[in-house]
Amino acid sequence: MHDGDEHETEVSIAQIRSGQAPLAKTDVLAVEEPMEIRVSFGPSGKRTARSLSITMRTPGSDFELAAGFLFTEGILSDREQIRGIEFCGPVAPGRSTSNIVRIDLAEDVTLDLGSLERHFYTTSSCGICGKASLDAIQVQGLKPLPPGQPRFVRDRIHELPGKLRAAQPVFERTGGLHAAGLATPSGDLLEIREDVGRHNAVDKLIGRRFLDGGTPLADHAMVVSGRASFEILQKALVAGVPAIVAVGAPSSLAVEMAGRFGMTLIGFTSDERFNVYTGADRIAEP
Repeated sequence: MHDGDEHETEVSIAQIRSGQAPLAKTDVLAVEEPMEIRVSFGPSGKRTARSLSITMRTPGSDFELAAGFLFTEGILSDREQIRGIEFCGPVAPGRSTSNIVRIDLAEDVTLDLGSLERHFYTTSSCGICGKASLDAIQVQGLKPLPPGQPRFVRDRIHELPGKLRAAQPVFERTGGLHAAGLATPSGDLLEIREDVGRHNAVDKLIGRRFLDGGTPLADHAMVVSGRASFEILQKALVAGVPAIVAVGAPSSLAVEMAGRFGMTLIGFTSDERFNVYTGADRIAEP
């Protein structure tokens, strides 16, 4: 089935300006809807269906989002573990697709349902301490990245936020979406994904490469439009991304994680400056 792409809508508003009468106008908004991710697994004749997650996202690239989520949460490790992806359940009003995505896993894929809970903690308000969060990553078997490679050209790093913004078609119309993009060491922006959730934009971006058999992403930097959170770095680490370039600030736990696993973490990136928090050995002079 075709992966839907219905990500914006129009609403009527009253625009208020100081000293003027209200003006009736039309505004374009980014769509936000829940999406449930289900998996079907087990041998033929004994298949089990399980709902794993519900996330608030902008419709579009839903299959990439579902696959990226399962990959970056450490549930899947190889594209061949997926037998198929499809929409299921009722079609949402005004939509041609549903808000439920089911991933059918290959018969030889086994899931430990009792251990899945550790994949779905949240990071900003769940109360899990930093050590527990970092230990959860190590349980997944992730190891530090090779130091110093690849090297990213310093002057090209300054240009990445502008390139990301220029490549955001929905943000230009709505002003309401985060973006994540993949860049080469020389500063070429290869592709981007947008979403109301910054972690969803990352999952969509990584999910596309995962479905294409293009992971790990050891020769790329990831550019994010907002802040660099622990969750974003975790997902990037699973995908083998060695460098994160953020427009905003990193969190303290993100810096701690980047240092432990040998990632390059750059924040407050603009055409005039950026801060290197960890992994300065990957920054190359022009």
